[in-house]
Amino acid sequence: MNQNLATLKEAFVTSKHFYDDLNFPRGFSRSGHFTLQESDVLENHGALLKSLYTKASQPQNEFQRQFVDVMEGRQTPDNVMEKTWTKYLKLTTCKTKFHTLFGRSKVETNKEEVEAVAVEADDEM
Repeated sequence: MNQNLATLKEAFVTSKHFYDDLNFPRGFSRSGHFTLQESDVLENHGALLKSLYTKASQPQNEFQRQFVDVMEGRQTPDNVMEKTWTKYLKLTTCKTKFHTLFGRSKVETNKEEVEAVAVEADDEM
């Protein structure tokens, strides 16, 4: 299938713009997660991609059927629409791990040492 961007944009035409103010309040292009091309795809075609993903609408052409197959796991993403929506889902549905440079190391203490310290503290009172 010819999968250049112009053909894909024609296959996923919608009049609605897509915004996700909950996860990306400053917009897709200003979030730092998406390229300009990816943010354009999400803003201009995201409403249709979401409705196909949630099965609110049925696929109307072969490109949309392939998109549904990719979202159901029968194929791997191989065009801009599929890769962008997969990236969007990964960023919005997967919990991110938070790593810090500072941490507390776990110090193993012997139970007998703890009891000995507690007894010494009681003796001093």
